[in-house]
Amino acid sequence: MKKLLSLGVSVCFVWFSLNAKDPVDWVNPFIGTTNFGTTNPGAVTPNGLMSVAPFNVMGSDINRYDKDNRWWSAPYDNTNSYFTGFSHVNLSGVGCPELSSLLVMATTGDLDVDYHNYGTTYSDEHASPGLYGLKLDKYGIRAEATATARTGRIRFIFPKGKGNILLNLGEGLTNESGATVHRISDTEVAGCKLMGTFCYNPNAVFPLYFAMRVSKKPSDQGFWKFQRPKKGVEAEWDVDDAKYKIYPDFGKTMSGDDIGVWYSYDTESEEVIEVSVGVSFVSEENAMLNLNTEQAAGVSFDELHSSARKQWNDHLSRVMVEGGTDDQKTVFYTALYHTLIHPSILQDVNGQYPAMESNEILTTPRNRYTVFSLWDTYRNLHQLMTLIYPEKQIDMVRSMVDMYKEWGWLPKWELFGRETFTMEGDPAIPMIIDTWRKGLTDFDMESAYAAMKKSATTPGKDNLMRPDIDPYLEKGYIPLGYYAGDNSGDNSVSHALEYYVADNALAWLAESRGDAGFAKELGKRASGWRQYYSTESGTLRPLNADGSFLSPFNPRQGENFEPVPGFHEGCAWNYTFYVPHDIDGLVKVMGGKRKFIDKLQTVFDDSLYDPANEPDIAYPYLFSRFKGEEWRTSKIVSELLAKHFTAKADGIPGNDDTGTMSAWVVFSMMGLYPDIPGVPEYTLTTPAFDKITITLNTDYYDKETLVIEKQISNLDRIKSREKELGYRISHSDLVNSQILHFYISIKQYILCD
Repeated sequence: MKKLLSLGVSVCFVWFSLNAKDPVDWVNPFIGTTNFGTTNPGAVTPNGLMSVAPFNVMGSDINRYDKDNRWWSAPYDNTNSYFTGFSHVNLSGVGCPELSSLLVMATTGDLDVDYHNYGTTYSDEHASPGLYGLKLDKYGIRAEATATARTGRIRFIFPKGKGNILLNLGEGLTNESGATVHRISDTEVAGCKLMGTFCYNPNAVFPLYFAMRVSKKPSDQGFWKFQRPKKGVEAEWDVDDAKYKIYPDFGKTMSGDDIGVWYSYDTESEEVIEVSVGVSFVSEENAMLNLNTEQAAGVSFDELHSSARKQWNDHLSRVMVEGGTDDQKTVFYTALYHTLIHPSILQDVNGQYPAMESNEILTTPRNRYTVFSLWDTYRNLHQLMTLIYPEKQIDMVRSMVDMYKEWGWLPKWELFGRETFTMEGDPAIPMIIDTWRKGLTDFDMESAYAAMKKSATTPGKDNLMRPDIDPYLEKGYIPLGYYAGDNSGDNSVSHALEYYVADNALAWLAESRGDAGFAKELGKRASGWRQYYSTESGTLRPLNADGSFLSPFNPRQGENFEPVPGFHEGCAWNYTFYVPHDIDGLVKVMGGKRKFIDKLQTVFDDSLYDPANEPDIAYPYLFSRFKGEEWRTSKIVSELLAKHFTAKADGIPGNDDTGTMSAWVVFSMMGLYPDIPGVPEYTLTTPAFDKITITLNTDYYDKETLVIEKQISNLDRIKSREKELGYRISHSDLVNSQILHFYISIKQYILCD
């Protein structure tokens, strides 16, 4: 009997081993690909420059969302069904259209280069980290894409007959136009496409250089260009007027707004033809260098995919979870995956990159990062990088400081070497200071501090980061009507709140450097938010130049992105509790602890909380600052996770904001949250899993692991080893604790289950 039992245990163990999933297997890249999550299921490597995504947002009335008919910022939506190619270099989780160009498509039959005609429905769609595939219904072609850091590979499997490969250089998500391409050989082309104008900035343009190679010499090839409409006799004499003109055997340089490259083949059944694309923001030569280096001769598609998958699994395995449901694991690891897409590397394999706001080309020995959506990511994503991937975070900070050296300012929303000035505030300040205070100090703080002082003191007419700083310094607030920097309108309160957070963080740094007078001034500034508090409305409220409140005033105006004076993409309730550095002060002006808690609870009870709006995403954690109210944080966080973050395509409640919403998920499911930007502290709450093991980078931290465990108890309490903890913990104590024990009472367990 004992032998039989042992055999049974052995068999069970073998079964479990064979069926155990790696972290990479839990990722579902389709999460967030509708419901305006603006993620995509394309192939990408961790923080890679290249991504290869399915492009299904143009060309047909059967699409629900079409870039040509509405504001649209993603190359893919899960509810659409008309595929027009694979786009190269895409943004994930952004709210403005950009990039997603170099569209590679395969067709069969006669050549047709009009995407309205050559697009098709698709089936057998599948995706995993580093791989995307589908079947093109119209043509019977199967296709898969994978990626390296700077290159993409697409594998097309053709039926017998005539096949075509198309490179469309006229379309994409960018609002810019114009491209150039030339033939290098029978199987290679190279060129450049102009990109840019992201989020209201018409001058933030940049060139995307590319090199493309097909694996088989075509039977025919050439270019195409759409001919602009003409009038009168000129139109009568031009047989290609207002049409796509085909240029067969033209082997020189083609330029225009709407151009492309085509190859034709006589294919056998199941014949494989592959397309490889390398990109660079420096030069065509570097694009080809990237291609030849990362896709060396003879390397197969499967080898590239295997490498991408391994990279993802290695990164995701820094956090191992036990317990929880399958859906919870999927949500968690997909969120962690999304946090590792941006920022992206910018430098080529030779280290070259375009200097910030310059025509100069510089060289770096380390990773130079780009896509800094800092108004979003300074709140939590960079704190996550600091904890789990500090080697990435330190290079991100170095990249930002180098941008200051190259341009004279820290970035706000930087994109491929151009500042887009999207959203508000001075978010680089708390992000860099947070990193410094957590012990990651191997960067040029002298230059960083000079940059911070510059943006915090330069008069408005010369201040690119804080153009409305003058009344802020004079009055302690920004009045209505003073400044509107873009099409979003007057965002005076939103601007000021961001400056308060930045100045609070900078006050600590100034004090630590012996700059006491400046520190005192900054501390005074950071308390200016009190002027915005209206006892009448019980919220923050816009102020006029004379100090009077805006009247009439509806604190709910601004919900669902409705335009509203004073607030950006939200209503007063989404901003009222966003003074994370002075919650004690906010409690006081609201009339004390009880009134504060009741009002905060009302935000959730009356559906005033927006889970996709950055200023209020830390609201649930505020309850844990008050003894006896911590259960509210655990309950609300658990409810928000269950309601808004799911394992379905619509499983992100709006724009992922380059991983910010996903970072909220990762932190929340691990049971901690960095709720004060620039301050190295976390609020603790009930983790979603029984056990979480974080592997720490010992180049930056003394301990090798941090284990977070949850178990049922007769009393709610948190321990670090044998030391009893409250519901807040410093970063230093966290990374040195080795183990956090969450003892959860039955009552609490039921509330959060």
